Amino acid sequence: MRNIAAKFVIGMAITAIGLFGADSSLGTWKYNAAKSKTTSTNPTKSQTDVREATPDGGVKITRAGQLTDGTPVDSSFTYKYDGKESAATGGPFDTIAVKRIDANTTSWEVRKTGAKYHFTGRTVISKDGKTLTQTSKGTDAEGKPVAQTLIFDKQ
Repeated sequence: MRNIAAKFVIGMAITAIGLFGADSSLGTWKYNAAKSKTTSTNPTKSQTDVREATPDGGVKITRAGQLTDGTPVDSSFTYKYDGKESAATGGPFDTIAVKRIDANTTSWEVRKTGAKYHFTGRTVISKDGKTLTQTSKGTDAEGKPVAQTLIFDKQ
């Protein structure tokens, strides 16, 4: 009987570790313009982010969409939750640093080296895992201040 109880406790512990270690941000997320708010003069019109786990424990985001003026959004970047800068290509920023706060919350910073573009923000995944809310403040490429709350729905 003790052997069965011990196996049960060990099994539950392994399951709990797996659940807490899972990254709730992974998957495909679609921008919800109707629920989002921004002070940008050229806001996002449409966007889909595909978030995938990388073999080294990081996350790769492939982003596709369009700004209101028709400019395409096509970028890709990979990061770890260690707060260290990682390279990004194809978008308005060329570095990103991300830190995990808890299982559903991260803080981040993006910037364009040698330019005015710089944002800090926070990403929160809802408890039900269906909504991703990204709040940020910063300076756009023209040096104008921008504040935004972007909402994404899990696909």
